[in-house]
Amino acid sequence: MKIAMKGITKRFGDALVLDNAEFLLSSGEIHALMGENGAGKSTMMKILTGVYTRDSGSILINGSEVCFSQPKEAENAGICFVYQELNSLLDMTVEENIFLGREIYGRLGILNRKMMRQKTNEVLGFLGVNLNPDTPLQELSVGQRQLVEIAKAFLGKAEVIILDEPTAALTENEVEKLFDIIRLLKAKGVSFIYISHRMEEIFKICDRITVMRDGRYISSLPVKDTTPDELIKLMTGRELGNLFRKKSVPQGDVLLEVFQLTKKGMFSDVSFKVHAGEILGVAGLMGAGRSEIMKTVFGSYRADSGKMFAGGKEVPLRKYNPEKARALGIAFITEDRKEEGLMISSSITGNLDLTNFPIISDARFLMNRRKEKKLASDAISEFRIRCTGGEHICGNLSGGNQQKVVFAKWLYTNPKILILDEPTRGVDVGAKQEIYGIITKLVQNGTAVIMVSSELPEVLGMSDRILVIHEGKVAGLVERSNATQNNIMTLATGGNINE
Repeated sequence: MKIAMKGITKRFGDALVLDNAEFLLSSGEIHALMGENGAGKSTMMKILTGVYTRDSGSILINGSEVCFSQPKEAENAGICFVYQELNSLLDMTVEENIFLGREIYGRLGILNRKMMRQKTNEVLGFLGVNLNPDTPLQELSVGQRQLVEIAKAFLGKAEVIILDEPTAALTENEVEKLFDIIRLLKAKGVSFIYISHRMEEIFKICDRITVMRDGRYISSLPVKDTTPDELIKLMTGRELGNLFRKKSVPQGDVLLEVFQLTKKGMFSDVSFKVHAGEILGVAGLMGAGRSEIMKTVFGSYRADSGKMFAGGKEVPLRKYNPEKARALGIAFITEDRKEEGLMISSSITGNLDLTNFPIISDARFLMNRRKEKKLASDAISEFRIRCTGGEHICGNLSGGNQQKVVFAKWLYTNPKILILDEPTRGVDVGAKQEIYGIITKLVQNGTAVIMVSSELPEVLGMSDRILVIHEGKVAGLVERSNATQNNIMTLATGGNINE
């Protein structure tokens, strides 16, 4: 299938989201669509698949103009969109999800379960996916659910599959499995449109790249004819230089110490300390217990045993909770900004209000609208949030700008200890550098930062020391001078770097 999108323009109110944009897909290719958050990538694909209607421009499939009014029409034409937030129904089985909307009925209108089971086994077997058709999706990993969506698309005879940030929450093994299936389907003539911020993946799996910036088409070029630095320049309009810009900061007193912290079924005997002016990286495979440890340090989970000291004073863990953590100067930026970090249907102002009442209230402890408006204005300016103003709904912001709102929400509380869980997940390279700059400024001002990340270049580039977690236990603490990708992965998989 060949797709040509030309002169695509789209406005949402006064905001021009796409400006004469274009995208060309050849048959049987894996085509990356890249750009910073807010560049218009997802909007372009939603116009292709009938989620949005274009204001102007044309879409041609195999030379014939089309205009889909809903996603089902695009699916019937052979185009399937696998979204970053999967549309799977978690209480339904693998088989039920694969056949959702395309169930097979017999003559009397009764479901032909035998035929559906046969076809389910056939498609899973062809893709090399070892799943029980009767397993509810809620029992599967995110990566396995992703494969179910691809199996569903292939069974529906999709000729083009759009993947939006498909590896954002996958383990390394799941990523490799996904790539194997993409290559397998490509060999069968299926084309892929691959939306991702992960540069290493683009160069590993894709044939061609189209770059968008500020809603406009910038360039399209073969992967073999470009470099990561050239792509970054095309996406941002500038050279970023050193992405991390790590600066050495004199370490101060120990601000947080954890001793033999244990939460049964999650982690055990975890001990570490972090100083003022230090970034303590936390690495490990997905499911190792990293997030659970940090949620316990913040009081979201209650520890079964162990001790914790903040500012040199012991914290009574029996009645410890997030409110008490905040009183101690601890802030926590969660990995799931849409479910836990933001009120996604509320405005920027409304989200900032949640954690900053002392700033926006007057002497009578009543909300002061002038102060509230100023806080939102200051945050938008300081964190360079691309929006229409304080009343902009967070759900309508790009991922990178949503993350900046989360940072602003917590950083105006002036935390002494900041816990970051996957701080740049789903964020483009330009926004990443801005976030790294924010973190660097914090440690220069004496904040202690704990940064959990699945991206090893990020952990290695930003951390002073790296705490590695394996199956709920501390596998090792690596100094920056001894921190290599090989050492971290050896510890994360249960090995010993001293052997």
